[in-house]
Parts: sequence; C-alpha cells; structure tokens
Amino acid sequence: MDKFYSTSFKTFFKIGIFTLGGGYAMIPIIESEVVDKKKWLTKEDFVDTVAIAQSSPGVFAINLSVFIGYKMRKVRGAIVTALGTALPSFLIILLIAMFFHQFEDNKVVAAMFRGIRPAVVALIAVPTFNMARSAKVTFSNCWIPIACALAIWALGVSPIVIIILAAAGGYIYGKYLNN
Repeated sequence: MDKFYSTSFKTFFKIGIFTLGGGYAMIPIIESEVVDKKKWLTKEDFVDTVAIAQSSPGVFAINLSVFIGYKMRKVRGAIVTALGTALPSFLIILLIAMFFHQFEDNKVVAAMFRGIRPAVVALIAVPTFNMARSAKVTFSNCWIPIACALAIWALGVSPIVIIILAAAGGYIYGKYLNN
C-alpha cells in the first residue's frame, strides 16, 4: 500500500491530538505540515482549500483534511485524513465523558480553561492575518471582509448570501473590470 496513507494518517492524527481551539487554530499547523514540510500542496492551493473548506457545511477541520486528502489520493486519501483528524478528538471526548463528573467543579481545571481562551484567540488571529496576506488583502480592499463581517454580525445577513455575492462580485471583477 502507498506510504502516503500511513504518513497522512499520522500527520493528521498528530495535528488533531495537539491542537486546541478547533479548526481555525489548526490552520498554521496544517499549513506547516502540508505545505512547508511535506510539500503536498502549494501555498496558493492551500489558501484555496481553506476557502473551500470554510464555505462547505460541516466541521471546518474535517472539511480541510478531507479536501487535502482528496486532492492527494481521491476518496481513500480523504477517508484516511478525515479519520486522522477526527479520531483524536473522539478519543479525548470519550475519555473526558467517562471521567468528567470527577473534576467538573475543580477550580484548577476551571482556571486552566480560562487561561487557554486568550491563547486560542491568538491561534485563530495569526492564520487569519497570514491568509489575508496570501489572499492579497490590503488597506485598499480590506473594507470587503470588514463589511461582510459587519453584515453578518450586525445586520444578520446569512453567510450564504455573502458567499454568493462575493462569488458574483469576483466573477464580474475578473471578467469585466480586471482586463
């Protein structure tokens, strides 16, 4: 069997087990492994894959691993990378569920979780700025993501509407305005 399957499973399992904060906190680690170390994707392909994973329904980290695995080895690759990403969380949640009642009121555990929160914000902010740089978001066009975020947050506009409008705007810009 192709060595890719064992290597990709181990890679995504390691990412899944050592990443706190969800899928967005995984972005820099996945990028480091997949783009920089293993060279499975180019930087541009990775940014595109992140965009597709974000706009797809489901868990972002699983979506991202599925798209990477599929790009590398089609359906089998997608299954292997998805299992590698999901299995650590499943096992950890299973263990926590088995023993949660013993430490749910522990002040030390509560303090640890309060301490982790700011670090998770930073883990999400850094890849956001890096992806903005890769997507060529500058001061002249940074109003677009800000306006989209405000429309979703303040006006309650559906993210699906934002995605459709962004796709239409990108098409019009690319077809007619950026000649």
